[in-house]
Amino acid sequence: MSEALYNREILRLAASTADAARLSHPQGSALRVSPVCGSKVTADVDLDAAGRIARFGQEVRACALGQASAALVAASIIGKPRAELAEARTQLAEWLAGRSEAEPGWPGMTIFAPARPHRARHPSILLALDAAIGAADAAAAMGEAATTSQAGAG
Repeated sequence: MSEALYNREILRLAASTADAARLSHPQGSALRVSPVCGSKVTADVDLDAAGRIARFGQEVRACALGQASAALVAASIIGKPRAELAEARTQLAEWLAGRSEAEPGWPGMTIFAPARPHRARHPSILLALDAAIGAADAAAAMGEAATTSQAGAG
């Protein structure tokens, strides 16, 4: 018999997002919505001078799978550059879809193994990484705009 889609660890992680909070005055924010179920994740980030995530906040209004994924993203995101987020998202999507047997590089994501045959669940699992990538992109764009503005004023 296959493992339950909503197992104890997924439900524990999902419950842990209840205390998640957005950042005040983040450098970048992004809202992502799952087209399949309507789950929503809003991510806020601040980047350090090297472009790595320095601060992270989020608001999660998602199913248990989306909430659990958001908890795993929040637990390991600090210090990661945007490129690593994108790579983790690609690895996770490939693994979920069965196009790769290599375990996803993001810590803890193998907990979603029971969801692999349930394609309709994949967007919710990817949602937190999608929002974090969008927020990092927005923060980088704001930093570039500020640099361009300062250069023009000089």
